[in-house]
Amino acid sequence: MATISSEAAGGDIPASPAWRLAFPAWAALAVGILLLFWQDTAALVSLWLNNSTYQHALLVPPIIAYLVWIRRGEVMSLTPRPFLPAAGLLFIGGVGWLLGDVAGVALVRHTALIGMLIVSVPLVLGLVVARGLTFPLFYAIFMIPFGDQLIPWLQMITADMCILLLNLFEVPAYIDGVFIEIPNGSFEVAEACSGVRFLIAMIAFSVLVAHLCFKSTLRRVVCVVSAIVLSIVANGIRAWGTIYIAHLTDPSFARGVDHVVYGWVFFAVIMAIVLGVGWFFFDRPVDDPAFDPRRLEPAPPRRAPIARRFVIALAVGLVAALVAPAYALIVADRAADMRIAGLRAPDIPGWSKVDGSGGSGWQPLYDNATATLMQTYRDAEGREVDLFLAAYERQSEDHEMIAYGNGLMEPDGDWSWGRNIDGPPTTRSVQLQKRPYVRDVWQNFVVGDRISGGDYQAKLDTLRAKLLGGDTLAGTVVISVERIGSRGTGARALEDFRAALGSPRQVLSDAVLTD
Repeated sequence: MATISSEAAGGDIPASPAWRLAFPAWAALAVGILLLFWQDTAALVSLWLNNSTYQHALLVPPIIAYLVWIRRGEVMSLTPRPFLPAAGLLFIGGVGWLLGDVAGVALVRHTALIGMLIVSVPLVLGLVVARGLTFPLFYAIFMIPFGDQLIPWLQMITADMCILLLNLFEVPAYIDGVFIEIPNGSFEVAEACSGVRFLIAMIAFSVLVAHLCFKSTLRRVVCVVSAIVLSIVANGIRAWGTIYIAHLTDPSFARGVDHVVYGWVFFAVIMAIVLGVGWFFFDRPVDDPAFDPRRLEPAPPRRAPIARRFVIALAVGLVAALVAPAYALIVADRAADMRIAGLRAPDIPGWSKVDGSGGSGWQPLYDNATATLMQTYRDAEGREVDLFLAAYERQSEDHEMIAYGNGLMEPDGDWSWGRNIDGPPTTRSVQLQKRPYVRDVWQNFVVGDRISGGDYQAKLDTLRAKLLGGDTLAGTVVISVERIGSRGTGARALEDFRAALGSPRQVLSDAVLTD
């Protein structure tokens, strides 16, 4: 019988022979889950490879493998015993994936997939082994591509820090949303300048450092919080530095410097600071064992689990994971309530149809819709309002209304979010900017008979309609006013047009041309 050394246990501990059966059974379940959800597995890897915000996740699987490797002695001394009730959690993970699939929310699907892989450990290997692998299993959450939701908040923080520092250094500056003007140039705190990718990567890095280098819970918390604060502050200083250099020289030179500083060199400097300062407070010895196996399992079981238990755990796990994708196929086969041939511009009392949509060429992006329409209207006072409609006869894979690339502006395009503005209830009300053009925009989402003004509510409405068999017609109704310069507002024109237009649900239904 093999033995392993464990200082925490006070000597050599025999490795459990049950691992010869347990590990292949767990590996088979993990591979089975990845194959059942192969599209999301491929999508995850694609995001890691192609989206700079999530490229740090490429390092997470090797890090988890390393964390398990340094625990191999302690873990293999534990006796793996399948914990079949964990199949219930695996089933719940599948339900979560189903909800994400039906609603078209990739983040929910990816979270559920990683969650099912985590739950496979206690299901096949048991609770004791899962407790021994607590941190590696927890660290798997950094494989989930999250953080885009923080971008607008981080943009505003960065812009506010820039203004604060510019005022401190007596540089004349004017801020309008995420746009900053100084005497010799204009700057935008774009999504790429929000610092979100460095913040997420720094959180993952600091959590790893806190676990490996500290034993005190307080020091671990201080390490992670300090890294988060340092990342946000450093990004604000970097953005301010770019503008300040432009003030001293010229904007083109400053942007060149920014592209050099904002690479991974910037992240490496922040990591070095975190490690350098934290070094003086490390309190965990290098040879400190990950855990004491005899605390988790004071007395090994008299008999090792028989092979049949691992086979049962594998089979139960695969069945629990299979239910969700099977039901998703049933939902996907439901037919649309109507066939949309196109959209017609509605007649609106007091408003006439005219050509053009301002001088900027703005148009919302919903290329995957069944049909779209853009129409400009003018009233007797000469005020112009643009109406955009997008209709979906049935939302499905690659034809989701709320999806990456869809929205009021093209990703990485010339238009940028400026700020939120006042608007009616259940309406997204924002100001978009493309210097010198400014647009006040009101947007509604329609799913069946429900109207909303936010992505999440629209997703929930889509989920409800698909699962409960509701009306499949969905779409968005957008009205907007364009002007040059940030002074003034288009609120009055939007209010009058909206009053004449009527309910977004009725507008969308009346505009649909059916086969």
